[in-house]
Amino acid sequence: MGSNQALQAAKVYRQLLKSVKQHIGVEGHQTHFAEFIKQEFRKSPQQLDLSLIQQKVKLASDYTFLLNSVHHQKDLLFSYNIAVDRSEEMKRILGKSAASVGLQLPDVYQP
Repeated sequence: MGSNQALQAAKVYRQLLKSVKQHIGVEGHQTHFAEFIKQEFRKSPQQLDLSLIQQKVKLASDYTFLLNSVHHQKDLLFSYNIAVDRSEEMKRILGKSAASVGLQLPDVYQP
């Protein structure tokens, strides 16, 4: 593995561990994520061919991106206040509204 690839792998390794620590956690029962990542990155590069190493680094980079993106999406949903499933609440409100004028909801809305 060349020095440029080793630097890239080290950068991806640090970013992935940081994302796991930030978004999953590393205390108690959650340590197996970080331990698995450490084991995979500590495997001897002489045991693996170059294409497999590149695939693993790409996979780690993609997983880091996924973790960060899912966390960011969750933050956005909470900021827009739409992260909560409101279907049951809406059914209840529609039922009350219909009942107030003497109607019943169609079967689609019935629990």
